[in-house]
Amino acid sequence: MKIIVGGAGSVGRSIISYLSRADNDIVVIDIDQDRLDEIAKEFDVQPVLGSVSRPDILEKVGAENADILIAATNNDEVNLVACQVAYTLFKIKKKIARVDSEYFLSPLWNTLYNDKNLPVDLVISPDQEISSRILELLSVPGAKEAYSFADGNIELVCVKCVNECVLDQLTVSQIYKNYPDLHFSIVQVVRDGVHFFAKDDEKICANDELYILALKEDIPSVMRVFNVLRNMAENVVIFGGNAISFDTARHLEKNDNLHTLKVVTNDMSEARRMSDELHNVTVIYGEMMSDVILDDAKLYQADTTISVTSLDKDNLLLSLLAQYKGVTSTISLVNSRVYDNLTNHISDNIIVDRSTVTISKILRDIRHVNLLNAYSLGRGFAEIWELKLKEDSLLEGKAIEDIMLPEKCKIVGIERNRKLMFPTFDTKLELNDILIIIVAPNGIGKTERALKI
Repeated sequence: MKIIVGGAGSVGRSIISYLSRADNDIVVIDIDQDRLDEIAKEFDVQPVLGSVSRPDILEKVGAENADILIAATNNDEVNLVACQVAYTLFKIKKKIARVDSEYFLSPLWNTLYNDKNLPVDLVISPDQEISSRILELLSVPGAKEAYSFADGNIELVCVKCVNECVLDQLTVSQIYKNYPDLHFSIVQVVRDGVHFFAKDDEKICANDELYILALKEDIPSVMRVFNVLRNMAENVVIFGGNAISFDTARHLEKNDNLHTLKVVTNDMSEARRMSDELHNVTVIYGEMMSDVILDDAKLYQADTTISVTSLDKDNLLLSLLAQYKGVTSTISLVNSRVYDNLTNHISDNIIVDRSTVTISKILRDIRHVNLLNAYSLGRGFAEIWELKLKEDSLLEGKAIEDIMLPEKCKIVGIERNRKLMFPTFDTKLELNDILIIIVAPNGIGKTERALKI
């Protein structure tokens, strides 16, 4: 596919880093030459200096042959105009715009985005998506990742098999046998950075990360079995003064389970804004790693910290400090791969990766399959898709073994009549089945063709 990305900032970079892994022809347009030079050094893209909203720039890069335009600059108006130009002059089929301003995101104006007004096929707000991901993680304490399917009926969670895990050295089949009343499936294992589907004779080892699929109502029991179930957060400290921390705090302050909620920021204007607009939040202004400020925040009393500053290093170090102070659950936002070595060596820290969160929002719109939902797992090692068999589907009545999915791509669950099935090769698909599929990056194209409905 030919994809035009407008904006080489943190959001644009996160999109480019993911899309560049596949066989895509990517053009990056930005008004900052230094950013373009950095992007061009790191990724196989065509950098172009200029504004993505200008017709002459889009003409220069051959926009008439583009499949997708993703306008992801930090200016909402530029992004919206770029989509209009792409539609009117170049007939680009898929147009995605980053929009951050609340007045453009308000449900009051949702009729604004259509072919008759502003031709935007998908609006993304990365900061809101990151906030939503953090809130979902907090709703499943103990999970390193959590994804919902089938209107919330099914959940996929990632848990770490810690040293005291009673299932250490048991095979997958033994685990199922020991807990016959629990309906769940270990669908993927990540061990020492290598991911694979869990076979029945596979032994679970300490420090394995397991992706487990189950009905949402069964998830707490499953996590109790793996000894990773945690209490709901009661004392939370958020580090960072920005749209992510504001949106997260705005939702959390309505949570009756919370005893205390504090936001620590070194941005005076954000501190004032939060103090004015948030009512059940204590806002602390000062240097976030200062011992004095950390004492003011009573970090030693917190059970959860959320670090969402613009600097990965600060987020990771703040989580490290919190763990040293005895905080049991720490969440860090990471924006790039620069500190991967540090990321991997902070034990039990939960990572929220900007690139995978952002790309998860647009996967459904860029894949050539009619998907209900799609997410990027981990830090992009695979995708998980949700799709429904409709009346005109050629897959109805077929056994899974006849679909010819590529290696490392697998249907791991089927929701049928609100019940969850874990299919085998001879399971036949039925009308209205909802399929949950894990797709390896190198099998995306073949999977799209096999599932085309």
